[in-house]
Amino acid sequence: MGTATDDPYDLLYELYDEFDTRTLAQYRTFVDLFPPIDSQVALDHWQEVNEALADATGEIEASFERGELLAAIAARASREEAFTALDLYNKYGRAVNVLVLDVDETLRSAGSTDNEIPRETLSILTDFHDRGVPIVICTGQTLENVKGFLIQGLGSELFHSGNLSVVYETGTGAFTPKHGPETKRLLYEELDEGTRAVFDRLRSRVLSAAPDAIRQGCHLQGNEFNVTLKPNFEIGSDDATEIISRALIHQIELLGEAVSELESIDTDAEETTAWARTFYAAADPEIRSVLESEGELAERATEDVPEELGDFFERIDIAYYEGDAAEVGSLELSKVVGIEAAFEVLGLDDPFALVLGDSKSDLRMMEWVAENDSGIAGAPEHASIDVLDHVIRTDELVFDQGDAASLLTIVGALNRLARLDRPADR
Repeated sequence: MGTATDDPYDLLYELYDEFDTRTLAQYRTFVDLFPPIDSQVALDHWQEVNEALADATGEIEASFERGELLAAIAARASREEAFTALDLYNKYGRAVNVLVLDVDETLRSAGSTDNEIPRETLSILTDFHDRGVPIVICTGQTLENVKGFLIQGLGSELFHSGNLSVVYETGTGAFTPKHGPETKRLLYEELDEGTRAVFDRLRSRVLSAAPDAIRQGCHLQGNEFNVTLKPNFEIGSDDATEIISRALIHQIELLGEAVSELESIDTDAEETTAWARTFYAAADPEIRSVLESEGELAERATEDVPEELGDFFERIDIAYYEGDAAEVGSLELSKVVGIEAAFEVLGLDDPFALVLGDSKSDLRMMEWVAENDSGIAGAPEHASIDVLDHVIRTDELVFDQGDAASLLTIVGALNRLARLDRPADR
């Protein structure tokens, strides 16, 4: 029965050298992704391929002591993917027991997947779910938007299985169906009264008090907590870039006014707004560039920001996404806070996560799992520079735009290799 070696590298070499794994993987992909077609000819062809898959799988299963696992690896992972998975297993010594996944420009991409999660990716996620691995979707989108496309892609049964959670609006809430009173956790309700009051004022004024150009060129995203202005133009276009830059300045001004109305703040609205410009320009080079280009940068020293204002601003996040969105959120809420809440509801006491993302908010999750030795991170090739720097410095898990499936495949192989390393009771 094949080689007697226990060395997993030798097993993989034999597996990929001695068997036609490329054809095997093509059979597996065809069987898994074959669309439902009401055609007897097509169904007959599917059956032929399925039988060929069974024969090729059976040949591998009969050739190795742990042939079932090795056949499953070969049917899904290329040679390079399988050896990458083995390197990861040797480094970390454990399987991934939860997936933490950003959506936009990670699972799906406007540039390569027509803003839909590819069927191959959905199929792999379903396989992880069937094997008992929880899925945590982390996104800046609203809960209703996410529920819609996840139910459409993964199915209502999986979405409501109790083993999937949605961290939405970049951590303002966590939704985990089938968990009773813990199903929806409104994390923003745990913020102090002053912070919530500022956000209430921002939301009520952000359009009503906006200049005509912003009111006509933007819309308020239907968030539960974050205050997000989106362009009424094609994302990334010149018009969208111009209006979002102006919207960013408008939001900083409104934030200054709202903070000045707190009982704990002594400075007036004009002064508070000037200090807000100073603070956020120093915190983010992109924000500074926008303020400078519009002639709105206050000529003040950051170290002179009044202490009570600095303390408050340090808890408020202003995010600028060029040509896409201008958003005010709370730094006390983040995707990290959201996944901690999701893990708690899911009962994950010892998580080892795969984190996939492309933006600054995803970087915080990646750094969190790295600092706590509780996961690995991957990113698409077009991710932000800071995200790519982190991913390359750790495990170099960078994938092509729209091809999250390749990295999910590697982790699937990693988990099967971890089972290969355990007694033969599985």
